[in-house]
Amino acid sequence: MDNLHIIILAIVQGLTEFLPISSSAHLVLLPRILNWPDQGLVFDVAVHFGSLLAVLTYFRAEVGRMTKSWVASLAGGGSDQDSLLAWWVIIGTLPVVAAGFLLQGPIEEKLRSPWVIAVASIAFGLLLWFADIRSRRDRCEYQLRLKDVLIIGCCQALALIPGTSRAGITITMGLFVGLTRKAAARFSFLLAMPVIFASGILQTIRMFTELEEIAWADLLMAVVLSAVAAGLCIHFFLRLVDRLGMLPFVIYRVLLGVAIIVILS
Repeated sequence: MDNLHIIILAIVQGLTEFLPISSSAHLVLLPRILNWPDQGLVFDVAVHFGSLLAVLTYFRAEVGRMTKSWVASLAGGGSDQDSLLAWWVIIGTLPVVAAGFLLQGPIEEKLRSPWVIAVASIAFGLLLWFADIRSRRDRCEYQLRLKDVLIIGCCQALALIPGTSRAGITITMGLFVGLTRKAAARFSFLLAMPVIFASGILQTIRMFTELEEIAWADLLMAVVLSAVAAGLCIHFFLRLVDRLGMLPFVIYRVLLGVAIIVILS
């Protein structure tokens, strides 16, 4: 990969990881559309690590409080809203981790195609729009119940299908259970941390078993660019989501899906 490819792909991944438009779809499609060589597993691990650094940095205060309260609750110190939210993140992560270990290989072999991405982009985009217009949007993430978390967590496993968008499906289900747009986005971002970490561990194991050549300078540039882009994306998305709503992302997803179909026809 040359520097231009690294810069564009790292920035695109960082910008799309936390928006409801599917980062995996863009990483699959861009090289195909632009006739670039596949970036490879090592690059994917690097840019996802950059995204993880960004979300951990942005939510460092919340993560610190949640971790402290969760550990205290295990030690018999009682529970509060931060420890409960930590439990919700853990419980909400389990379904997608289990599905990823069991199904990621077959899914990548059979569903990693532009046609699947196009259909998933349109279908789940319309579902996001429906959730946004029907949601009560009157609860914050601290008001989630176990049933809500199980719904969001189980549906998060659908993000293994390329084009679905992990952020998109978790925000969609967050809206369906009555969260505000900002609360749905915040819970989605909190769920992203263990998911990206678990996925990174799995991909790292695969990376070393496949013995890909590693260009460390290129990877460092990709990590930094992805982290900066993801951090800016999180900041502005949370500031603007209540004002913008989900319609711009729905329109983008539908247009992306249609464009893929037209290009393939």
